[in-house]
Amino acid sequence: MAQPKIGLSMLYCLGEPFSKMTKRLVKATTDNVEIVDEGFHALDKRRVTILKEIGDCYGIEYSVHAPFADVNIASPSKLMLRAAFKRLEKSIINASALDAQVWVFHPGIKTGISIFYPGMDWLQNLKGARLLSKIAGDHGLRIAIENVPEPYPFVMKNVDDFTRFYEEVNEDVGLALDVGHANLNGQIELFLKTFSDKIVHMHVSDNAGESDQHLGIGYGKIYWKKFAETLKEIAYDKTIIVESMEHVEESLQRLRQLFN
Repeated sequence: MAQPKIGLSMLYCLGEPFSKMTKRLVKATTDNVEIVDEGFHALDKRRVTILKEIGDCYGIEYSVHAPFADVNIASPSKLMLRAAFKRLEKSIINASALDAQVWVFHPGIKTGISIFYPGMDWLQNLKGARLLSKIAGDHGLRIAIENVPEPYPFVMKNVDDFTRFYEEVNEDVGLALDVGHANLNGQIELFLKTFSDKIVHMHVSDNAGESDQHLGIGYGKIYWKKFAETLKEIAYDKTIIVESMEHVEESLQRLRQLFN
């Protein structure tokens, strides 16, 4: 029977210096770790070298979450797009050097002038995803686009959006399913069953169904038993990354218990 690999995102300590994050990393009770290429943990050659040494020593496999602060692959501004893709390309190069299993990025965001150019943000989002797929392909890296939460003005949030995306993008872009985000529009099971052949990576955290709280597993209202049953139905055997901000170790243990 297919068994998913349970891992941990270092998002919960993003506010700490990189050196402190690496100390937490070596104590993590998992062999699958997601590095957030953002803020104090932004990647460069030196940090990639450090992480590779840790990975080799402790048998850790990495995934990388792309930068997301002020990054919009659907921006109507050519100047801002150039800056965004320069930053994202650097992230892809560093993720490839880290031998990351997958690189996760966010869809584009509607802006204050989107109303004046109907449909243009969607087209730019497609163009941006295709460009990222090409860059990643040149570096031998698998990429996956994440479903993002309400109420933020991303161009892709629900199953219909992703269905349209996959009909139009014509590139090998996987889906990084964020279960907490999917819970906010009541579509966890629908996402899992609709895109069982596209999901290559998952983020999990809990919430009460009203906002993206990043609670520990079992501290919100997500029906985790049903989630685990559905994963077994679709034979999901890839990575599930805990993205909780609290009760991190407890969340890892609870997830493991679901699949025992």
